[in-house]
Amino acid sequence: MKSYLITDPRYYTNDIVKFKRNLQTSLDNHQVDMICFRDKVSSNFEVLANIFVEICRENNIKEIFINQNINIAHKLKVSGVHLTSLQFDKIQEAKILNLKTIISCHTKEEIQKAIDLNVDFITYSPIFDTPNKGEPKGIDKLKEIVKSYNTNILALGGIVAIEQIEQIKDTNCYGFASIRYFTN
Repeated sequence: MKSYLITDPRYYTNDIVKFKRNLQTSLDNHQVDMICFRDKVSSNFEVLANIFVEICRENNIKEIFINQNINIAHKLKVSGVHLTSLQFDKIQEAKILNLKTIISCHTKEEIQKAIDLNVDFITYSPIFDTPNKGEPKGIDKLKEIVKSYNTNILALGGIVAIEQIEQIKDTNCYGFASIRYFTN
């Protein structure tokens, strides 16, 4: 099962020195197969994205993604872009630029739309209780989704402990994605 680390300035900061240290600590302490730079608030987004990519490459992470920003993902020559559930219209643009696509989905309709648009990965969320993200889907719903769709689904939302990851493994999900798990 793949592990997908997603950064957030609440845990990694936008201070360059602290960001480098926090990211490297996460990479030292956890197996990471895929990684995404996600920062919706910092004014130094592009500087941090450059540092992020450099650190990821130094740590031999092959699957590097930038959240939402197709142009930065293309400019930094990373694997791809992680789009929000409001960015279905950007999938083809990313594909034209040879970027792999991950899109956040919360319903069966969104999952089917993502598959029809040929995305590479789907995050399905929230699986567990997550602040401000609505009612959790739960493991049973995740199992149902994984069985129903033949695509790379990454469980996301409220994944903070190894016990939750073990539950996700039992679903035959492609992998899990988390912000907070990798900061522990």
